[in-house]
Amino acid sequence: MTNKDEIYALKKAIYDKLSPRRRKFIDKIGFDNWDPFQEPKHPIDIRRDITNRTTSRLMEDFFNALGDKKISDAYKSGVYEFCYGLFIADEKYKAMFDFSIWYLNELKQRGLDPEQAWEKK
Repeated sequence: MTNKDEIYALKKAIYDKLSPRRRKFIDKIGFDNWDPFQEPKHPIDIRRDITNRTTSRLMEDFFNALGDKKISDAYKSGVYEFCYGLFIADEKYKAMFDFSIWYLNELKQRGLDPEQAWEKK
């Protein structure tokens, strides 16, 4: 596929083989705007963070680092949700991350154990 005529011919051949329902969708967005050759998006499972770990590997390493600490389903769900937010660079999770770091430093400056923040009063 080196020139526009070859690409157009391939595109037209693909279009001609599609079902009428699919053609209707392409007609709606416009034949010229349709790109049947675009790269697929990577699933979240094969994306990697800056440490070159997938979400599942990052969570596994985190849970292993906890040792024998008993964790609930809600805790696991929170870890998964945060990992997902991290991997898609969602501002909501960036805010939670920033706040967590700030709060940890606040507690340390006051000589408080961070685990005390989770004790019910």
